[in-house]
Amino acid sequence: MLAKSRRVVVKIGSALIAGNGVGVAEEAIDDWARQIAEIQRDGRQTLLVSSGAIACGMQRLGRVKRPREVHELQACAAVGQVVLARIYQVAFERHGMRTAQILLTHDDLADRKRYLNARSTLKTLLRLGVLPVINENDTVVTDEIRFGDNDTLGALVANAIEADALVILTDQPGLYTADPRKYPGATLVREARAGDPQLETMAGGAGSMVGTGGMLTKVLAAKRAARSGAVTVIASGREPDVLSRLLAGEAIGTLLVSRMEPLAAKKQWLADHLQTAGQLSLDAGACEALGMGKSLLPVGVCSVIGDFERGAAVGCIAPDGREIARGLANYGSSEARRIARHASREIESILGYVAEPEMIHRDNLILLGS
Repeated sequence: MLAKSRRVVVKIGSALIAGNGVGVAEEAIDDWARQIAEIQRDGRQTLLVSSGAIACGMQRLGRVKRPREVHELQACAAVGQVVLARIYQVAFERHGMRTAQILLTHDDLADRKRYLNARSTLKTLLRLGVLPVINENDTVVTDEIRFGDNDTLGALVANAIEADALVILTDQPGLYTADPRKYPGATLVREARAGDPQLETMAGGAGSMVGTGGMLTKVLAAKRAARSGAVTVIASGREPDVLSRLLAGEAIGTLLVSRMEPLAAKKQWLADHLQTAGQLSLDAGACEALGMGKSLLPVGVCSVIGDFERGAAVGCIAPDGREIARGLANYGSSEARRIARHASREIESILGYVAEPEMIHRDNLILLGS
């Protein structure tokens, strides 16, 4: 299943990055960089979600135990982010790859406008052949730094960029039927359906002394990633050539599959879970283009109804008054009114900037009744 994946999010846990608190595992990072470079050369797009900023900061500041106070955690993150970004930059440059640091909070992917901004940046970096190295912005979050985890962030990123797969590398071989440290008879779960309630019962327990997550956060992340059709693999980052072997189709760790194909999952989300904040009246040419699977361009919009922000769900209205589609608008209503009936090349001269050439990209649009 992973062998067919063309866009993959790889998440690496704190225990792997920090060598279980001994120091930054630079040799291991270089090896993962080598594997990701091989994956990229195979024509796949890869994004890296990395934990470890707080752990790196702890190591640099001589802290053995994870601090309890939020401001001390934020200070460790601020120190560690610089260290970690530099280590990744050097490691990937050694294998001919360029990197970009992206710091996100969960709110960045929950707010419509910030979601679209983050999504556009990530997709642009992928198009330029740059590897996004993503971490939770632990220097500014509060509750997230205490209870959050990069497993969830990895799933949110997978949803945002329509990844085919989420690979969670941890210090465990995968998900067991019970905690193998307490129950010697526990067996490794090879494959299951993401979202199966039994998985949450099997998972549990705290993470390492340098991380916040446990197996439960990974199971929940797989459930979230499955909403956009992505499969999730939980595997040991210490397994030799684990990424190369997984993407070659080898069964390693625990595979948690989605109940739906990616396209079907996204269509269901757009069709069933979005409440429209406004409407776009289209001409006949635009309606025909949508029927052919194309994006909605500003030139095909006759008028804009309602007030909405960028990223809001809007309905697409045919000349006969029928709602034929709905999707996420790349422009708010005020901007949309100004660029309606204009060619995409005119957007910058009208608005002074270009967010996207489309009013609604086909990836964020669903034809009703299809």
